[in-house]
Amino acid sequence: MNDGEEGTGRTARPKRVDARRNEENLLDAAAAVFVASGVEAPVRDIAARAGVGMGTIYRHFPTRADLIVAVYRHQVEALAEAGPALLSKSASPYAALGQWIDLFVDFLVTKHGLAAVLQSDNAGFETLHAYFLDRLLPVCTELLDAAADAGEIRSGMESYAFLRGVGNLCIGSDHDSRYDARRLVGLLVAGLARPH
Repeated sequence: MNDGEEGTGRTARPKRVDARRNEENLLDAAAAVFVASGVEAPVRDIAARAGVGMGTIYRHFPTRADLIVAVYRHQVEALAEAGPALLSKSASPYAALGQWIDLFVDFLVTKHGLAAVLQSDNAGFETLHAYFLDRLLPVCTELLDAAADAGEIRSGMESYAFLRGVGNLCIGSDHDSRYDARRLVGLLVAGLARPH
């Protein structure tokens, strides 16, 4: 056995298509449960939603932190892929931007528990944050630029400031059920529109 394989009893090889699809389904289920119930939701709820046994989840993700990080990365990738897809099929670039921001808000709801779970691993959290910025800032820039080029929004909105503003509006929903982050973010997106 090679050093890199120690303890696994198998060689590293790419996952089969069906294995990747199963893992993606599991991560989608975990994300949905995290959005509804927070990152401390019981693993049995995730297993039930994914239609798998709890052993399957623990086999893929031995700790809750492993699962949360995997969900985080999975959602970042889904958001990164959604931007261009929405741009190509939406009625307008501004509509695509609004739909993408709705997905981003859902992601932020899931992400809020991440810091508490990973607080003992600051380097790991910093790595994830850099990954988040590297993947999502270009997508947001593309959406903002397309809407500005189409004359639908004011030009000059910087993607980092915009995403930071959306994130700040989402923070209030953590502790107050009356706080409607999605409504406030909708007002922010509406405020970008050029007056007609």
